[in-house]
Amino acid sequence: MGETTLRQRPRGPVKQFSVFTPNRLGRLHTLTTLLASRNVHILALTVLDTTDSAIIRLVVDDPDAGRNLLKEHAFPFSESELLVVEIASETQLKDVLAALLEAEINIHYIYSFMTRSQDRTALALHLEDRDVAEDALRNHQFNVLGQADISR
Repeated sequence: MGETTLRQRPRGPVKQFSVFTPNRLGRLHTLTTLLASRNVHILALTVLDTTDSAIIRLVVDDPDAGRNLLKEHAFPFSESELLVVEIASETQLKDVLAALLEAEINIHYIYSFMTRSQDRTALALHLEDRDVAEDALRNHQFNVLGQADISR
């Protein structure tokens, strides 16, 4: 892959849904079953829970269908953009973090994708400045993925 290709912007940022729900038994199951019933696949997932409520953050392969389902079934949610970077091994995590530190980018949170092809994984990062972070990672030869790269 040439340098020109590495520096191209991916087609559209990766969308993340943050679903706000009471911390009740079965809510995560209900949400994942709903998405699966419409063939919307969860690619990355993290859950932050407190005594009373939970935030379910997820990346799906069809954000339009996911958004419509959340609205249709009255799940309160917000939508944000993530930077997604592909890594070949867990040892590259430190290199990603070093590149972001060098660019003085604050990381709000990070979680990994559940599956990727070709023995590679990806990290979902919510950052202070996604565009600057993307440039920094591309300058360090990391493959930054867009929504088109992960969608069906």
